[in-house]
Amino acid sequence: MPGENDTEMHAILAEFELPYHFTEEVEADAEKIPAAITPEDIKARRDMRGVPTFTIDPEDAKDFDDALSLKQLANGNWEVGIHIADVTHYVKPGSLLEDEAKQRATSIYLVDRVVPMLPERLSNHICSLNQGEDKLTYSAIFELNEKSEIINEWFGRTIINSDKRFSYKEAQKVIDTGDGDMKDEVAVLHRLAQQLRTKRFSAGAFSFEKVEVKFDLDEKGKPTGIKFREMGTSNQLVEEFMLLANKRVAEYVGKIRKGKTFVYRIHDKPDPEKISNFSHFIKKFGYKLSEDDKTPLPKAMNRLLHEVEGKKEQNIIETLALRSMAKAIYSTENIGHYGLAFRYYTHFTSPIRRYPDMMVHRLLTMYLDKENPGGKDKYEKLCDHSSKMERLATEAERASIKYKQVEFMSDKIGKQFEGVISGVTEWGIYVEIIENQCEGMIHIRELADDFYEYDVENYCIKGRHTGKEYMLGDRINVEVVKADLQKKQLDYRLA
Repeated sequence: MPGENDTEMHAILAEFELPYHFTEEVEADAEKIPAAITPEDIKARRDMRGVPTFTIDPEDAKDFDDALSLKQLANGNWEVGIHIADVTHYVKPGSLLEDEAKQRATSIYLVDRVVPMLPERLSNHICSLNQGEDKLTYSAIFELNEKSEIINEWFGRTIINSDKRFSYKEAQKVIDTGDGDMKDEVAVLHRLAQQLRTKRFSAGAFSFEKVEVKFDLDEKGKPTGIKFREMGTSNQLVEEFMLLANKRVAEYVGKIRKGKTFVYRIHDKPDPEKISNFSHFIKKFGYKLSEDDKTPLPKAMNRLLHEVEGKKEQNIIETLALRSMAKAIYSTENIGHYGLAFRYYTHFTSPIRRYPDMMVHRLLTMYLDKENPGGKDKYEKLCDHSSKMERLATEAERASIKYKQVEFMSDKIGKQFEGVISGVTEWGIYVEIIENQCEGMIHIRELADDFYEYDVENYCIKGRHTGKEYMLGDRINVEVVKADLQKKQLDYRLA
């Protein structure tokens, strides 16, 4: 029935030609995989089960594909292990599971569900690094000194047993209070991660912290509230070590095995015209993107993002800054990652939910075993497909958020809210309500006090007679007029 939560979520997936379930054959293929770890499996791996190890994930996570371990070495340095679910140990080339993962290329995250890349038997059970269970992993292990400098590194297959499953909130509490489970390990990793982060930004990485929208849903999937997931230092702890593993794996292949076939995550420089338009726009708010030889664009951008923090125009400037950037994609041709300021970068840390990470695991294994994977063509095609599927998954996720926002606002017709103009077009202005980030549109014909014209240069519409302007970033009060669930559209008018 239209309007039912499952129907609507399936309709969104269908709109983007994305799957919503596995065939019986694929599920049967997953059932055949033995869950038991054999003595031969253990013998072929570095045994890390005695090292203090934990996972940090969102509260509602079901699959845990990365864990961190820490121990102090005799010389006073720290051995940090970044352990990733060893998916390619279970999913073999030529199998039905492999073909399915290759086709899907990514897990899809809608508001109320995950459509996984691999069946649940693998993603939530066999491969997932669940607390207190022996698990097969693929690891990047680093010896770091007190300044977070890499003294030694090792890549290879391991076996671990996670002592603790933290949610981000729980880990944050340990960081903030210095008390709780594994407090010593968490404190050291937090300190090292913050040093890595400082280095990364001083090298010119961008600092985009987008706020994530989360819905409170009732048992029928109806939204009862909207909250925002903020990024804390516990998120940064995980992020910095995942970035470190991704970067060093890419460097190992890119530098040491020069010219060899590999899958990179690349991010191009932004289009100068987009940056110039953005620069022109922020002047209206009294900001400057002061970019010169001494201050390259990333530094100038970070300074700007720091300046707008907490200001009413923060969201709009961050959104436009992001739009002025190129999109990251997968490729066998390495041009570096501009946004992270890394010369070499790949995706190694999430093979449960991303097919490119599975390719990276296989290619790395071939290089560690001194084998040759052959030409790039096959991998380039898979990179293109993975980039395309990732884009579709992101669009579907946005559509599901939009649907829930419209549903959330549908009982608020006639109510007034304060909003910020988040988009300007020739047919009207888009307004985002400040308290819940629900975006709707005021049609240009609703503005009856004048004849308004679109000024593309200045991101505004202007009254022909009064000269009155409605500009991107302006705060205005709106009234909710209509919530159209089928079109996923909200209509507002000036309050």
